[in-house]
Amino acid sequence: MSTATGPAAMASYEELAAALRGDLIRPGDAGYDTARAVYNAMIDKRPAAIARCRDVVDVIACVRFGRAHGVELAVRGGGHNAAGLGVWDDALVIDLSLLRSTTVDPRNRTVRVDAGCTWGDVDHATVGFGMATPSGFLASTGVGGLTLGGGIGYLSRRFGLTIDNLLAADVVLADGTFATASEDSHSDLFWALRGGGGNFGIVTSFTFRCHDIGEGGTIIGGPVLYDLADTPDVMRWYRELLPSLPEELSGWFGLITVPPAPPFPEELWGRKAAAIVWCYTGAHDHADKVLEPVKSFGSPLLMGLHEMPFSVLQSAFDGLYPAGLQWYWRADFFNEISDAAIDVHLKYGEQLPTGHSTMHLYPVDGAAGRVPADATAFPYRDGGWAGVIVGVDPDPANAELISQWTRDYWEALHPSSAGGAYVNFLMSEGQERVKAAYRDNYARLTQVKDRYDPDNTFHINQNIRPSS
Repeated sequence: MSTATGPAAMASYEELAAALRGDLIRPGDAGYDTARAVYNAMIDKRPAAIARCRDVVDVIACVRFGRAHGVELAVRGGGHNAAGLGVWDDALVIDLSLLRSTTVDPRNRTVRVDAGCTWGDVDHATVGFGMATPSGFLASTGVGGLTLGGGIGYLSRRFGLTIDNLLAADVVLADGTFATASEDSHSDLFWALRGGGGNFGIVTSFTFRCHDIGEGGTIIGGPVLYDLADTPDVMRWYRELLPSLPEELSGWFGLITVPPAPPFPEELWGRKAAAIVWCYTGAHDHADKVLEPVKSFGSPLLMGLHEMPFSVLQSAFDGLYPAGLQWYWRADFFNEISDAAIDVHLKYGEQLPTGHSTMHLYPVDGAAGRVPADATAFPYRDGGWAGVIVGVDPDPANAELISQWTRDYWEALHPSSAGGAYVNFLMSEGQERVKAAYRDNYARLTQVKDRYDPDNTFHINQNIRPSS
């Protein structure tokens, strides 16, 4: 689609503004710079307008406006997208952040979530009932983006990915009509939404299955830290232990710099370390037995396992990673953690360039691994880990430093990968990387794209291109 410019376009935007319940923010308006900012401050885009939608009818009006006037459309939920694809130069940004309600049905164990919610909103609603639905690792992450890419998180081993717990989605389609996708209605669209990103429409609400966790929503979790020099021993132990653990216990591995703030002991501040952040969601009277292998291994610098509401663990790193930092991402899936890969991790862990820069390995096994690869658009169901390397720093002057470290690390590690990456961790890396993220499911995704968005109206994303 081309972008409408000039006086006629400006007059059209006046008409759109009058049609919306929400606000239409344009260059020069108060709040424009705030409204166009996203989580990754390395992204600096200047949209033609930002529509802060207050209801589904506002979303429909924006889609129809874009189609009628040849205006490119970008869709923003929580704004966490790694590549900053919720905003775009000269585009109309459809901002869903005001769609923020949640409704829990305790009897049927579901939660209905508007597309502007963060996972902190969802956890607040569900954990009070002793329940949760699988999500990610930061409470500030938007529900929409994480879900549409798959949803790997603390609960994946026990309850599957976020998309494995999605029951229905309300969607504004590319032609401006409205549909509800589920197993029984628009089932092909429902299949594609579960991992295929924002390629097929704008989801305005999600309905998820919920699960009992811990005791009344209280889990046992937190970080265990080891000296960086112990990384090879820790990773070899971790790769063997994790698949053997009960699915009630999950833990992701990371290479970090210990944050210079409580609750970390002051003597560890600024020290590079290997970390595993554990989450146990089972019965507490079984916890000692399940956690015994974790507590008895090695010589940890810190054993930070405590009882806490699940929402506390989910939000534990939000303060360390506020919006507005510089981010540069690279990612891959890994079927195994090889000895050669461990050597790479140690080398680049020793070179962590800034205090926020890190590498994480998130397990994708257990319940998530039992779903067939073609049951949803998300194809990496054969066990292993989703890995991500991120160079992060507050200072724009360090952008090249963190980017080069990330690229070098990824290039050294990629030969040991499964070939593709978790789509939520992709930057703008080209069409071949998008295809690798979907493996054999890409062809079917193209067919769904042909049916629901043949003109590629929704292309400011990790794009599934129509066949013609």
